[in-house]
Parts: sequence; structure tokens; C-alpha cells
Amino acid sequence: MSSAIDPTRDIRPTAPQRRWLRRGLGEPGGKLPLFDENGQKINERTVRACVQNGWAEPWFANPLKPDWLVCKLTDAGRSLLADD
Repeated sequence: MSSAIDPTRDIRPTAPQRRWLRRGLGEPGGKLPLFDENGQKINERTVRACVQNGWAEPWFANPLKPDWLVCKLTDAGRSLLADD
């Protein structure tokens, strides 16, 4: 059984994924935050699901926290949010 996503399936982000992605719209280069509005680290599952679905992409390695994934919004992510 393959874990690849079916490209014909209409995948929609969850509410937390959409909130996180939306925060990249006003940032230079579409940088997505590491922390939410309350100072809590963004759930890694949220980040990885958005990357897997092509809405976000890794931007650069964080030398201080190499296990943290620093991402930016993709064109697909911007298009997704434009449909709101």
C-alpha cells in the first residue's frame, strides 16, 4: 500500500493548517512562523502535512534548532488561501 497522495483527490487544509498558512501572507518571502499567537510552537504534524501537500516548503536550516523546520508559503499555498 502506497503512502503517496493521490493528486486527483481534493485535499483541503484543516483549520489549524489554514491559520498557520494564512500567517505567511503578510510576511516577507511568505515566511511561516515557528510559533502561534500565544507563543506555542506550531505543531510539527501541521508543518509536515502542509509541506507534504505542497502548500509550504522548507526555506532554510535553522542553525540554532536544527530539528525545527523553517518554511515559507508556496504558490500553491497562496492559491489555496485566495480561494477563501
